Amino acid sequence: MKFWKASMISVVLGAAIVTVSSPYGLAADLANGKKVFNKCMVCHKLTVGKKSIGPNLYRVFNRTAGTSTGFKYSKDMIAAGAKGLVWDEKSMDDFLATPKPFIGNIIGKKRGRIKMAFRGLKKVKDRVDIIAYLKNATK
Repeated sequence: MKFWKASMISVVLGAAIVTVSSPYGLAADLANGKKVFNKCMVCHKLTVGKKSIGPNLYRVFNRTAGTSTGFKYSKDMIAAGAKGLVWDEKSMDDFLATPKPFIGNIIGKKRGRIKMAFRGLKKVKDRVDIIAYLKNATK
């Protein structure tokens, strides 16, 4: 009986995990988003006050690019923020797909110079999942 209850709880929680919607019409999987974010955890933290190699992502959504305190951004990232780049689901998705071309496009270059060596997430599903995870984890 205990096993059955635990199984039912898992099913209910699992269903909750995959009901977050996305701009692509795909259901987001927060567990996969967390798994994908594990690659990013080396450089980025999600809790207030934590410092790392990259900027802290706590409350990243609705933040102007290049403005988080405690991190020295590239000139191109600061310029993108000055041109109006604010992190939302769409801008985060475009950035995660192709970071350097995305920043470059905003500031009028072929490729922007950013401090991150990350080349991008090619799978739409991974981007949907990580964005949902970030939105949930950085409120």
